Amino acid sequence: MDLSIIIPAFNESQKISRDVEAASTFLKGEDLAGEIIVVDDGSHDDTVAAAKKADLPPDVHLDIIRYDNHRGKGYAVRTGMVASKGEYVMFADSGNCVPYKNALRGLDMLKSGACELAHGSRKLPESSIQQRQAWYRRILSRLFRWVVIRAMKVPAGLTDTQCGFKMYHGDVARTLYGECNTDGFMFDMEIIVRACKANYRIREFPIEWTSDRDSRLSPIRSSLRIMLELLTIRRSMRHYGGQSIT
Repeated sequence: MDLSIIIPAFNESQKISRDVEAASTFLKGEDLAGEIIVVDDGSHDDTVAAAKKADLPPDVHLDIIRYDNHRGKGYAVRTGMVASKGEYVMFADSGNCVPYKNALRGLDMLKSGACELAHGSRKLPESSIQQRQAWYRRILSRLFRWVVIRAMKVPAGLTDTQCGFKMYHGDVARTLYGECNTDGFMFDMEIIVRACKANYRIREFPIEWTSDRDSRLSPIRSSLRIMLELLTIRRSMRHYGGQSIT
């Protein structure tokens, strides 16, 4: 199997059918043997029923994983990654903010051996932003990047650690996510720290992006939880792999 596409979903009944159809159109159009894994993170709406109604070609496999309790985006992505079978694997946020054709850039980087992790970035000069984030989100994003570079020792060359469009070598993804402990939104940070300590290479690629104003993350309301997750990651990873975060 060429590519596994993971779509984490929480109360996404209005979007998920279009997400699945967009992913399947991409796989079919690029002649990729693939699977789509929707992980329903304890939704209270009809997300699962909506996903099942998606119009799919017969040779694209759809797997829907659901659990009753809302655990967090990190848990949902981890569940999908561990269940994946593709030689390459990616996750994409619900809402189709990044057209799936952008994945070809990351896939080329992985196939060429340039890296083991390929991240879409909204901050690269070549990226095309169709609708920007609200002004306060842009300010908080800059502050967040300053914090993670200094406190988490994330490589300063990474411009957009939280973009919801990331690709991996399948075995690398299943290893990293199988070890990941962060259930909330900061799972990206733990994966990046683990990847760096394991000497995996991370490269970014430009994307087309449209802001989804129906985001499940409120940076203001969630700020305390975000900081607690970062502190937990910092403590747990302090001596991971024989190296230290100082």
